[in-house]
Amino acid sequence: MSHLLDRPVSLSMLKDGAENPRGVDAPPLQGLDWKRQGARRLADLLPRVASSLVLAGAALTAVWQGGAIFAVIWFSATLAVGWEWQNLIDAPRLRLRFFIAATALAFATFFAAEGRFILGCGVLLAAGALAALAAGPRRRIWAFAGILYAGALIVSVSLLYALPAFGARAIFWLCATVWGTDVFAYFGGRLIGGPKLWPRISPSKTWSGTLCGVFAGALIGALMAAGFGGARLALPIFALGLLTALVSQGGDIFESFVKRRFDAKDSSALIPGHGGFMDRLDGFLAAATFAALVAALIGDWSLASGLFDWL
Repeated sequence: MSHLLDRPVSLSMLKDGAENPRGVDAPPLQGLDWKRQGARRLADLLPRVASSLVLAGAALTAVWQGGAIFAVIWFSATLAVGWEWQNLIDAPRLRLRFFIAATALAFATFFAAEGRFILGCGVLLAAGALAALAAGPRRRIWAFAGILYAGALIVSVSLLYALPAFGARAIFWLCATVWGTDVFAYFGGRLIGGPKLWPRISPSKTWSGTLCGVFAGALIGALMAAGFGGARLALPIFALGLLTALVSQGGDIFESFVKRRFDAKDSSALIPGHGGFMDRLDGFLAAATFAALVAALIGDWSLASGLFDWL
């Protein structure tokens, strides 16, 4: 018996069907493996859920309260995105570039809230040029793009929220669509699996998860919009939601591309279970920018009213 106990357990022995290769009453390894995997997934999921609830609560409270609370919370998130991008690209003079970004984002936020969209964009472009000079020749384009990337978040959200009566509804719809897309894409991909969407850029994203997320996000957004304006809004807002959800998934893939470009797994470690603010807001940022552009094409100076009152 001792010679059996001293024998090492090889992978080939397990593959060949040796359920108990040591010849003793050992626990079933496969069952233990499944339990370990389940415990590991639960341990990974719990901080992710907790962080999501905290961030969602802060974002929705800001939209509901408006005023200074709205400005402080969303501007803080934008600053975090700006910092993470400038830090991620590993260029010289990080503090100077972040100072340029923070100053430009503050002015752009003010101008956007006043409805002066062109002036806000001009500030961001000028700041991007300064950041590019500070970053040096190897990272100029990335430093410039980082100012515009962070600026797109605060400018689009501020413009959509310009009239609180319409703006709160627009932001709530946007949150419902994007968050619904993220949640159902995550669980749809885990449950269904299947071919990867773009394994080189985003290894965990599947076609099944993406399709589940896009459809579910659009449906949730349509139901919320119907509650705002009646059943007549459900179908057109569902169509708009499909496009918005697709754009949000595109924003997720773009952020993954940026991280792969600079050999980073996460944009930072600021948010437990999520990485950084870029990791959490990538899809929302893209969707908010898209929604603001759509509303500008079909609405008046209040972009949010254009988003819902164009029928």
